[in-house]
Amino acid sequence: MDRFLQKSVRKQSNDGKSVASCSKRCIASEDSSNNKKPRNRKYDPKYLEYGFTWAGSEEAPRPQCVVCGEVLAKESLKPSKMIRHLQTKHSSLQTKPLDYFKRKLRELRGQKTILKGAVTVNEKALEASFVVSYWIAKTGKPHNIGESFFLPCAKEMVCIMLGENAATQLDLIPLSNDTIARRIHSMARDVTEQVTNMVRQSAFFAIQIDETTDVSGSAQMLTYIKFENNENLHEEFFFCQPLPQRATGEQLFSLLDTFVTDSGLEWLRCVGICSDGARAMTGKNSGLVTRVQAVAPQAVWTHCIIHRQALVAKKMPPILKQVLDEAVRTVNVIKSSATSARLFRVLCEEMGAEHHQLLYHTEVRWLSRGKVVNRLFELRDEVHFFLSDRDSMLAENFLDAKWLALIAYLADIFDRLNVLNTSLQGQEMTVFSYTDKIESWIKKLSLWYTRVESGNFEAFPLLDDFLHDNDLPKHDLKPVIISHLESLQQQFRQYFPEKDRKAEAWIRNPFSAEATANACLPLSVAEKLIDLSCDETLKLRYSEQPLANFWISVQQEYPDLSSAALKVLTPFTSTYLCEAGFSALTLLKNRYRSRLAVEDDIRLYLSHTKPRFKNLCSTLQAHPSH
Repeated sequence: MDRFLQKSVRKQSNDGKSVASCSKRCIASEDSSNNKKPRNRKYDPKYLEYGFTWAGSEEAPRPQCVVCGEVLAKESLKPSKMIRHLQTKHSSLQTKPLDYFKRKLRELRGQKTILKGAVTVNEKALEASFVVSYWIAKTGKPHNIGESFFLPCAKEMVCIMLGENAATQLDLIPLSNDTIARRIHSMARDVTEQVTNMVRQSAFFAIQIDETTDVSGSAQMLTYIKFENNENLHEEFFFCQPLPQRATGEQLFSLLDTFVTDSGLEWLRCVGICSDGARAMTGKNSGLVTRVQAVAPQAVWTHCIIHRQALVAKKMPPILKQVLDEAVRTVNVIKSSATSARLFRVLCEEMGAEHHQLLYHTEVRWLSRGKVVNRLFELRDEVHFFLSDRDSMLAENFLDAKWLALIAYLADIFDRLNVLNTSLQGQEMTVFSYTDKIESWIKKLSLWYTRVESGNFEAFPLLDDFLHDNDLPKHDLKPVIISHLESLQQQFRQYFPEKDRKAEAWIRNPFSAEATANACLPLSVAEKLIDLSCDETLKLRYSEQPLANFWISVQQEYPDLSSAALKVLTPFTSTYLCEAGFSALTLLKNRYRSRLAVEDDIRLYLSHTKPRFKNLCSTLQAHPSH
């Protein structure tokens, strides 16, 4: 037994002599090479005998212990230091064979693969959470719809198309109500940062602003901004915030100034502000516009052209106003009761009418007058039958040919006004384009006036057809229609005074000799304009680009001319975008979500700028859904 123990001890000593002798040789080698220049060591597969593999890059590998996974410094890629780690940290493993360390290496690599796969899945789930949250905000849906609707539907679709195993992966995506709210807040801040950075790089900017009251009674101020970006004038949502107290000019300016200042923008670069004509906006002493112009001397105020056109449409002779009121009263009688509305629909279906319902008239809806009167005239027979059956006094109006003729005229003239109103809506309207449309309409009024005065009503097709079908005398209608057309012409000229645009004609067509001659510019700038007008290459570019893009494209070569042109082209001409934003506000903050802090949601809903999902994900640690 003693001989056996002695033999075992000698055997263990012989097994460990390679490690000890190797350690002595390495230490001696290191001592002899201390004065040599350090070299970039490479990993040798033989180092696995000491329990080490490598990590990092192949150019600069670092030793990693296959037992504990510790990664040492690059300078430790030496046998002596690896042996020292094995002796001090894993002394019981010094005599282990090479196969043991190979097995540990396989286990370590397996752990890395599992960890990498888990991290990758979590990162994908995080990005998916942001994308889903973005689409929830973009469609104006409640935040809890992600977990209650989107996720179950997505799982069902993936299960059908890809199998149940793939569907279970979707459970890792965080889509709770609070998570969606946090994602929307982060994306809104990212979009705000992108927009403000773009505005800071623009030479000029202009704003349009309006305020309204939401469903909770809170006053909301909504603002859009226009600026130069990528050689184009870009219109973008700026902000929507509640007013703390009253919607006065002081409160409006305080909120606007705070946001502009916090965004790092300079008021001196503001060249335009567009709003409606409310006192809080346009008050001479304390209105918002006055306060903005005090800090932004270059800012030119524009009264929204659509609001002005709507104000013009309201004015009409008393007889036409009476006819319109009676028409609205007729609609209200039929639609005020759900039973009446249903019975009228059945009547229209039985009589084969093209439409089966009347339309409500709303003062704040710009196009409602024309649509209401037009629909009433189309269903005049059905309305007369329905009112007669109910013994309504309003039924007598539909037996009066003159009253019906005036209804036809109102339908025609309001339809014309609606076409004008629609043409003034939309984006990329410049001062020149809206001036052209208004001047064209005023001239058409003069033409219609002349035609009606001579007894020709072809400008109003519904009225003309009705007069021919009923053989009515035209002289009874001429005074009323002529009076209305004359009043419209005067009102349009009052709200849209004729301006001499000859001095700005060079902006619209810099290659016109007449426009160049009439340009009121300093001598040096006028000379540059002549140089530009004689450049055939720029003339070709002018014919191929929108007007604003052209002037931005010559900014480097003709900076003074470009700046003067952009000061005229940048300001908004209407608050159309704000009005569209109020419709979005009504959708987002309704009676079911009356406590919603709407600023983040409406920013993602209205903004054209997409969040940077990769950047947002890089700032967060990826966690799966619990």
